[in-house]
Amino acid sequence: MSNTKSQYLLLFRGTDWYRQLSVNELQEIMGRANAWFAELAEKGIYKAAQPLDEKGATIAFKNGAVSDGPFTESKESVGGYLLLEAESLEEAVAIGRQNPMVPYGLVIEVRPVSDDCGATKLARQQANAAVALA
Repeated sequence: MSNTKSQYLLLFRGTDWYRQLSVNELQEIMGRANAWFAELAEKGIYKAAQPLDEKGATIAFKNGAVSDGPFTESKESVGGYLLLEAESLEEAVAIGRQNPMVPYGLVIEVRPVSDDCGATKLARQQANAAVALA
């Protein structure tokens, strides 16, 4: 087993999972969620986390122009994130599954944090291939 840990970003999707809960249910779930976050911090797994406001904008290239606007196409906009360290994607998923809000409709997307974006990796590979052919 490797001692090397990687970072994973957990994106919390769905900004209305809690709207149908009673006040008591919501307080109980949020108490458990806060304890979950505190436990992750105590173990040194938690690196950063923040809720996101429901308002925002999306920037995209559409119909030949760059446009920006609200989250009109998304039913599950990102409501927050957690950056953590884990030994594998499977471990990061297992940690995410323990979030007390998941049984109530919160969706968590788990993504490994990379040193480079896909475009940078491809450009580097293409440059290396061009040098090798020269």
